Amino acid sequence: MEGTNMVKKFRRTVAMTATAGATALALAACGAANGGNDSGDGGEDNLLSQLQDKGTITVAFAGERPYSWETEDGELTGATIALDREIYSNLGIDNVEGKYVEWNALIPGLNKGEYDSVSAGMSITPDRCEEASFSHPHLMYTTGLMVPEGNPMALSDFQSVIDSDAKLAVQAGTIEHGYTEDLEINDPMIVQSSQDGMQAVSSGRADAFALTAISLRTMAENSPDAGVEVTDAFTAEIDGVPQVSAGATVFRDEDNDLREAYNEELDKIVNDPEKFEEVVGEFGFTEAERAAKDLTVDMFCEGSPESLKKANEIQNSKDTGGSESSTEN
Repeated sequence: MEGTNMVKKFRRTVAMTATAGATALALAACGAANGGNDSGDGGEDNLLSQLQDKGTITVAFAGERPYSWETEDGELTGATIALDREIYSNLGIDNVEGKYVEWNALIPGLNKGEYDSVSAGMSITPDRCEEASFSHPHLMYTTGLMVPEGNPMALSDFQSVIDSDAKLAVQAGTIEHGYTEDLEINDPMIVQSSQDGMQAVSSGRADAFALTAISLRTMAENSPDAGVEVTDAFTAEIDGVPQVSAGATVFRDEDNDLREAYNEELDKIVNDPEKFEEVVGEFGFTEAERAAKDLTVDMFCEGSPESLKKANEIQNSKDTGGSESSTEN
């Protein structure tokens, strides 16, 4: 497989048609807060000012634990929601409202002005960077495999799936879906939700379900009777390149003031290990998932083997006690 193809294909697919793109441009100015026309000049009509006047922001979520979901009582919760509430309250926006959106519709809906940002733990990828703008990285992701109890096929990573010819399920539009294409995994089962993936394994229709490890662990813990377990987390490799992945909050390209203000408050949390644990620790996130200070959006938007190797080195340096400089993201 050629390296250039690998770079283009490893990310989650959130493609928009030319028609949808044109529609997004036409509607973006309508914004969920009757804004979305942030010129970045700090003027009174920018989205940040509108949201501060209104006191409410509407964020899209995809219902994936432990990032963002709604409880049976209708309460919006999750790690990215906790980050948002902390950050937006510091910006004078006290109320965070949520709108459930299917995963592949998150960015298109954002660009149509249906809500103000996306709070779904979305990974920063080159394709997505062409459609919207990301905050600084906040949560780091590794991959896991959900398998039947006892792991009868002894699966541990994608190579073990290939070697054993196991039937692998992946969720449509996820990074793991992209990995199956890059690695040419035979006939993967494409499911529409994480619950569908767990059900595929529980029912025996799939030998494994690949997703972010923390999501799978949360699902397994909350479904003790499903007859599944989760392998140790791993970082996928394609052509020898570690596919290090970072999640972030998503904004429309034109909403510069909102994104920059968000980043300023986000850095205060992510660059402080104790504060990070205070905000997202209850959702299972630890120091291992805290993004290193020197990781930048550009590294993941570029998505080249060189930039991913650099990102992996930076994150590993943090995790092993390496120093972090004060370079801005």
